[in-house]
Amino acid sequence: MAILAMAATGAAQQVVRVAAAADLQPVVPTSAAEYEHATGVHVVASYASSSTLATQILNGAPMDLFLSADFGFAQKVIDGGRAEDAAPVKYATGRLVLWARKDSPVLGGRPLTLEILSSPALHRLAIANAEHAPYGRAAMASLTTMHLADAVKAKLVVAENIAQAAQFADSGNADAALISLTLASSDQLRKDGSFVAMPEGSYSAIVQGAVVIRGAESAKSARAFLNYLLSPAVQRELQAMGLGRP
Repeated sequence: MAILAMAATGAAQQVVRVAAAADLQPVVPTSAAEYEHATGVHVVASYASSSTLATQILNGAPMDLFLSADFGFAQKVIDGGRAEDAAPVKYATGRLVLWARKDSPVLGGRPLTLEILSSPALHRLAIANAEHAPYGRAAMASLTTMHLADAVKAKLVVAENIAQAAQFADSGNADAALISLTLASSDQLRKDGSFVAMPEGSYSAIVQGAVVIRGAESAKSARAFLNYLLSPAVQRELQAMGLGRP
């Protein structure tokens, strides 16, 4: 990989602070470790909903790179004058899935299908807060398109972000959850449960956008890490972990 040529003696002390959307929790650590091995630059990630991270950055949080789960919150950082970029940089597309534990009562020992969304056996469905998390917004759009929003309204368990929504379902505090393919593809959730994709036409494309923070202490290194994420080899790795092409 071309990035290997970037390793340099002075890079060992560099740190890139990344504000990463919650769907990236299973993704960024692998890429960050590989990048540090290749360059000596240490990548430190903080995870939350895209809305929460955007607000923190606009309030002056010391971040170098923002990896949002959509274009909207990355654009908000640009509009607030906190980004070097004139437009968000597309780095991936997200996919929405329905996930449930293998022993979830709603399954009754049967394979997971989308039909459980209209089943009387479904009592609690975890989703991310649509006001704060792009995947929560996609979840509500999908349920609305499928004419299920009214039927499940009283059953919704609203989490701050999709990582928390996944935790609700994995801990048994919800029967199922609408989460990202990245989280559903993690080792833990693959072991504990199964997932099915929500119909892609039922929600708007989740185009994930990034911006380098204006005046960041490690802006140059942040740009280099973003370019690394966009490289063909890393893009193939991201796709294996549940993200689509940008």
